[in-house]
Amino acid sequence: MTAPLPRRPAEHVDRVLCVLAHPDDVDFGSAGTVATWTSAGTEVTYCIVTDGDAGGFDETPRHLMGPLRQEEQRAAAAAVGVTDVRFLGYPDGRLEPTLDLRRDISRVIRQVRPQRVLTSSPERWYERIGASHPDHMITGESTLRAVYPDSRNPFAFPELLADEGLEAWTVSEVWLGASPRADHAVDVTDVVELKFAALKSHVSQVGHRGDLEQFVTGWMEQVGRTFGLPAGRLAEAFHVVFTE
Repeated sequence: MTAPLPRRPAEHVDRVLCVLAHPDDVDFGSAGTVATWTSAGTEVTYCIVTDGDAGGFDETPRHLMGPLRQEEQRAAAAAVGVTDVRFLGYPDGRLEPTLDLRRDISRVIRQVRPQRVLTSSPERWYERIGASHPDHMITGESTLRAVYPDSRNPFAFPELLADEGLEAWTVSEVWLGASPRADHAVDVTDVVELKFAALKSHVSQVGHRGDLEQFVTGWMEQVGRTFGLPAGRLAEAFHVVFTE
């Protein structure tokens, strides 16, 4: 017996759904990749599970932080060509892998009907503990459960079909960011200024960092070297899971 040939992600898809825990998560790890997709004509939707009300570094009142971060995320999305940004409104820092969360993500999957979903890895990365915020891991795990089996099974959360008319939908690929087993890199060198514009939209989170571009560039250069890109090229990395 011979091993199956390694699979590669589709060269182009019509629709992508990005499901992340907090405003700015998609921009730190994936905004460059998103910019390459939108520039190629792919329609990208963001689904942000929390409003990020536990974030920030100053004395902004908590009841104002969530709305502020929503505004920042919409501005960041626009910088990379994304206009459809949805918030599920779960509490920042208190996510649990509930059936309600699975249902709510499944609802968005059935609404958007993406061929590809991008989310965070559900695995803890011990060498990069900062990437493994509990909300990130729970969002990744809940999204994977929503992709398989929930969103494709017409008998899972039957109220989505009976009450909302949302028919089952099968997602073909899931891209996991901040994964300790990344196996695919996207060269984002030519769109890096769009990524920086997106990141800088999150003033409440990064406004105090004068080294933001230097820090993010160094990280992307390291990813590029790891995946064999030419010297000086910048990359974002993912673990691609094929679900069909």
